[in-house]
Amino acid sequence: MRILITGSNGQLGKQFKEISRLHKDKEFFFATRYEIDITKAPVIEKAVKSYNIDCIINCASYTGVDSAEDNISEAIKVNSSGAGNLALVAAKTNVFPVHFSTDYLFDGKSNQPYTENDIPNPQTEYGKSKLEGEKEIISNIEKGLIIRTSWLYSVFGKNFVKTICEKGKEKKHLKVVYDQAGSPTYAYDLANTVIKILPEIIDQSGGVMVYNYSNEGLASWYDIAIAIADLKKLPCIIEPVLSTEFPAKAKRPHFSLLSKNKIKKDFQIKIPYWRHSLEKCLKKMK
Repeated sequence: MRILITGSNGQLGKQFKEISRLHKDKEFFFATRYEIDITKAPVIEKAVKSYNIDCIINCASYTGVDSAEDNISEAIKVNSSGAGNLALVAAKTNVFPVHFSTDYLFDGKSNQPYTENDIPNPQTEYGKSKLEGEKEIISNIEKGLIIRTSWLYSVFGKNFVKTICEKGKEKKHLKVVYDQAGSPTYAYDLANTVIKILPEIIDQSGGVMVYNYSNEGLASWYDIAIAIADLKKLPCIIEPVLSTEFPAKAKRPHFSLLSKNKIKKDFQIKIPYWRHSLEKCLKKMK
């Protein structure tokens, strides 16, 4: 199988690059946004045909949740139109597309984990652009995969885990919100799972399959920060505070836990508990 990874310079793209060496039965091609701009369909099509691609894993995304409030057109251009371009090219060239979405599709008012069948109600421009991207995929392709995930972190790029590690060494006191609950996702676990289930998904009869994936368990950002401080033995005090202490342009959902029952049942996979994966990531950061 020949797999093209778009957005390869991002956090998730770099994670796929790292694990690609573990999958010798597949050939990977990695492209940054400068090499393949997903907002330009002809560029995607040229790459797909040149490398005789079987599957596109789209890691290209506009991820600035707050900046999207002021740059709506740019978020839509990448997250919606870009996804549509990928779907159209995939349909034209008979390539299987994999696309990533977000917990920001939901308003956070539920007290139960969100399933793939729950009706989205995004409260941010970022969330709205990602929902439109899902619609573009579903309406333009007969067969594909959408993975909804949340709170992504890894040893690459900028993320909450790395920020706490850095600030926890520099400052004696940190304030972290405790009224936003969900589950972090270790990018290594996500990428590995996608590669693992890909052959089975492609062999299925058809349709665009939507699955949730994050690590197991429920946590607040404060819980995660405390775990990081404990595991890294950071010499700082971490204080739980309300979200109102950190005003942001984009409203974060107070509850965005994703149910993983569907993906576990369909593929018989075990998903690691969030703290166990966090510990593995922190060890690699050394």
